[in-house]
Amino acid sequence: MVEKLSTAARQEALAELGGWSYDADADALVREYKFRDFSAAFAFMTRVALLAEKAGHHPDWSNVYNTVSIRLSTHDAGGLSEKDVDLARRIDALGA
Repeated sequence: MVEKLSTAARQEALAELGGWSYDADADALVREYKFRDFSAAFAFMTRVALLAEKAGHHPDWSNVYNTVSIRLSTHDAGGLSEKDVDLARRIDALGA
């Protein structure tokens, strides 16, 4: 079973992950990405989908025209885990 992050580990991760914030109600990392148009947003989602599938960890997300909203939380842990932090790092490395 995957363990939830401690408060200290969560705060450390948030300090490292620029652009991400913490949704306390969902116990999740959240971020919104904006692109020049729908095609660019969809291409980004495709790249994220490939990362998520490889990691075996999938985001809750939505897309409205040029905006992609991502929420990362680990259902098996009942909240935020290291899996979420790792996927957020990988998403950021895509250079959106």
